[in-house]
This record gives sequence, C-alpha cells and structure tokens, in this order.
Amino acid sequence: MTDFAVSRNPTTGDILASYPMQNTAELEQALSTSAAAFKKWRKSSMASRVTVLRQLGHQLREREPELTRMITLEMGKPVAQARAEILKCANLCDWYAEFGPAMLEDKPSQVPDAWQSFRPIGVILAVMPWNFPFWQVLRGAVGMLLAGNTYLLKHAPNVMGSATLMAELFDATDLPKGGFNLINVDNEGVSTAIKDDRIAAVAVTGSVRAGAAIAAQAGAALKKTVLELGGSDPFIVLADADLDEAVKSAVTGRYQNTGQVCMAAKRFIIEASIAEAFETRFVEAVKALKIGDPLNEDTYIGPMARADLRDELDQQVQASLREGARLVLGGEKIAGQGNYYAPTILSDVTSEMTAFRQELFGPVAAIAVARDAEHALEIANNSDFGLSATVWTGDEHMAARMSEELEVGAVFINGNGASDPRVTIGGVKKSGYGRELSHFGVHEFCNVQTIWKNRR
Repeated sequence: MTDFAVSRNPTTGDILASYPMQNTAELEQALSTSAAAFKKWRKSSMASRVTVLRQLGHQLREREPELTRMITLEMGKPVAQARAEILKCANLCDWYAEFGPAMLEDKPSQVPDAWQSFRPIGVILAVMPWNFPFWQVLRGAVGMLLAGNTYLLKHAPNVMGSATLMAELFDATDLPKGGFNLINVDNEGVSTAIKDDRIAAVAVTGSVRAGAAIAAQAGAALKKTVLELGGSDPFIVLADADLDEAVKSAVTGRYQNTGQVCMAAKRFIIEASIAEAFETRFVEAVKALKIGDPLNEDTYIGPMARADLRDELDQQVQASLREGARLVLGGEKIAGQGNYYAPTILSDVTSEMTAFRQELFGPVAAIAVARDAEHALEIANNSDFGLSATVWTGDEHMAARMSEELEVGAVFINGNGASDPRVTIGGVKKSGYGRELSHFGVHEFCNVQTIWKNRR
C-alpha cells in the first residue's frame, strides 16, 4: 500500500500535492457519516433536494476559474475544455432541478389502486476516473442525490485536488454532512467498502479490468452495479456523407481532451470510394490543431494525464505499425518536458491489429476502409466494445438501418457524439451495463416499489 495519492502536473512533472491514504478507522468514519446522512436525506422533501442542486450549480459557476484551473493543472486538459466541463456540470444541476422531480413522481399502472413509487436505496459507492474529474462524478451523483441516496466517492489518485474541491462545493450547500463524502483508499479499501452493509450499490466508470473486478466483488455481496467502461467507438463515413462536416466531427470526436475520452470516435470506418479524400482532409485538419501549454486559451491538444499512459499508447501504436498499419501522421512521444504525444493517424488498419482490437486512450486515430455500407457495419460490430457509434450518411433509410443493427448503447447520426442529461448513455458488451443520465439514470439507483391497495 502507498501512503499518499499524488497529484502531479503532467505538463511540468511537478508534484502539486500529496493526499494521505485513509486507514481503516478513517474509512469506517466515512461509511458511518454517509449512512447517517442517508437516514436524514431520504426523508427530505423534493423541494429541499432541488434547492441543493440549485446551490451546487451556483457554487460551480461562482468558483469556475478555480475549478477549471485545478482540472488543467492535475490532468492537463486544455483550459477552454476544462471550463466547458465545469459549465456543463452547472447546467446539469439546473436541468435536474427543473425536470428531475417529475421523474420521481409516483407512476400509475393499469390497476386503479396500484402504482410504482421510486424510493432511495442508500449509500452509493462511486469509483470514478480522472479524464473528466468533475463531469464523470456529477453526472451520476446529481441524479442519485435527487432520488434521496447519498454518495461516497473514491476518485482517481491523480485528481484528488479536484475531488477535494468537489467536496467543498457540496459542503457549501444544505446537503447533510456526509451526503457527499470522499474517501482516499487503495484497492483493498474499496473491497472493504463494497462488502460493508452500509453500501447499497456501486457505480464504476473506468477500465474493463477495474469494472470486472469490482462487479465480481459487488455480485458476491449481492449489490447492484452500474458500469461505464471502455469503448472503441466506430465512426462510419459513407460515400454520400457531407465530407467536410464529417471531417470536422471526426477531429472533435477523436482529439478533444487529448483523445482521453471513453465515448469518442476511435475506429474510423470509411467507405472505399471516399477513403483517400477523407484521409487527406482529416490530416490537414489535425495538423492545424494547436499543441501546447494547456493553460493557454488557444491550446487544443495538451499533455496526456500520466507518463505511463503515454508509454502504453505508444506501445499500442508501435505494435500496430509492426502489424502492418500505415503511419500517416505523428506516431511518437514529443521530446522535452511534459507527457505530450503527437496527434497520430494510422491507416490501412484491419481487424487483427492492436489499434482495432484495443481501446486507444489518447490522440491516435485508426482508419479502416470498408467496401460498402454492409462491410462498414460488419467492421463496426467486430469489437468487444459497444459504447457508442457515429454514422455519417445522406441516406436516412441507411442511417435508420445502421442504428438498428449497430451493437452499441448510443448512435449519433450526422453529428458529434456527446453525453447530455436529456438522453441516457451506457454501453453493451464489454463497455458495461446500466445507464446514466435522463430518467433512466435516476431510476437505476431507486427501489422501484409497487404499492397495491385492496387487492382481493
């Protein structure tokens, strides 16, 4: 066991802060305060819960510059993108404050004296990643809290500064002490928490390996899990697509957050007749992206969050080249200070190659060529992952057919993929199960209780 979680600036390599790991007694205290808060919060009125969400949204906007800077310093996200993340979280609070209560109203049935009520289930343990240190947490926490649950966060070790600030935001609201709680523990501590009777369910966003390990432990304890795991999302461009718009979307989908996004374009599947034209325009657009200090407003590509992740990405790229992929652009670690990796494009990628089979969590695009729409669909579904897909085509009937047959949790047609509170997200296959956002995300962590009067 390490003694500290270390927050390190990926641009300079400097240690920003070290956060002591909690011992058994401290974990026990956190579990106890979270459980005590649940007893109070579950009895709170919907109006008081809405007030807390409004207060949280206000705190996010009020402290935006500080929160934005922390994201950029801790994991290297370009500052304009970090600011957008914070404002997105604030809008999330507003949206659930406005529309969430209706999601939790009793739902009538076909039986006059029977209905479903949505009850909270308890303390939710959330194991969250570093790539969207605020959004990944709050997109689940806000709905869980609105339903009357309390939230216990185990955040990634390299973004504990963001986690600490998040706890401060909640402390400034009327949420009971312990309603949003933070733990800093190792894998053994997570296992201890999962087994504890005070934990009702577990939410995980992370790698397939981490999700499988946690789900196995939660399953043994008969506790529900919701998993949002890795993705290798197909981005299909057919011959009749608006090529200029498709290229713009491809650049955003692959290179925002320096390519460190789960639900993002990763496998570019291009119909043969336009493959050369797409590649040419794509290369030009990627070359125009500004790489640099993430604290500069005009930077689009910053450093990768950790040196080990950059090394892993480079190994995947080099393995793909040895397997026969063609290097179009980049393909190397940028020399000098910081965890920078050159924006990279690999082409002639086939289903046997590393770039196709594994998730590339960094600024690397893999292009595969499809003979036609049928072949594109076949290539897209030939994956262990099933988070989302994007389809660019001028044929509405083809788009509808692809949406029906793509084995993914979300399909975006002629537009950028994104998470939005108005629609649900989640995966199939090894991308996980369960849903976040919209009313589906709220109901995931509710006891959907049937009430039936006077049944004879």
